[in-house]
Amino acid sequence: MIDLEFIERLIRVFDNSGVDSLEIERTGTRVSLSKTPPYGGATFPGISAPAPVLAGAASDDAQVVTPLEEEERAPASNLIEVTSPMVGTFYRSPAPDTSPYVDVGSKVSPGETLCIIEAMKLMNELECEVSGTITEICIEDAQPVEFGQVLFRVDPS
Repeated sequence: MIDLEFIERLIRVFDNSGVDSLEIERTGTRVSLSKTPPYGGATFPGISAPAPVLAGAASDDAQVVTPLEEEERAPASNLIEVTSPMVGTFYRSPAPDTSPYVDVGSKVSPGETLCIIEAMKLMNELECEVSGTITEICIEDAQPVEFGQVLFRVDPS
């Protein structure tokens, strides 16, 4: 029998660690976790990195992007993609009745808060690491996000 509480604790510790992949076998159940997508770590616009999954679990919501669609979705080459460092829920503002941290066109600098990602009932502020202008917000407020999913595109010029 799978101990779901053990797996939840394992994912929480794994998510907050510097470990990239982990595989554990316990009482006949094998759990495999990985932060790096199986396709080599590159993120493609429109496709989010997978969340940690149990080994052998099937995904019914696979998304296929043709090369033409990929070109149409590709951001300008000079834009910097800000990605989610964890699985959680994306919030643009500190509270529902307050204005968002940033909007399209906002000038940002290193250390400035861009959003909050709620994970395991903890509110994690995501700080900007570059200077520039927000050109795109790629996710709607209060939506789930995956590890490595593009949240913002920033023009550094």
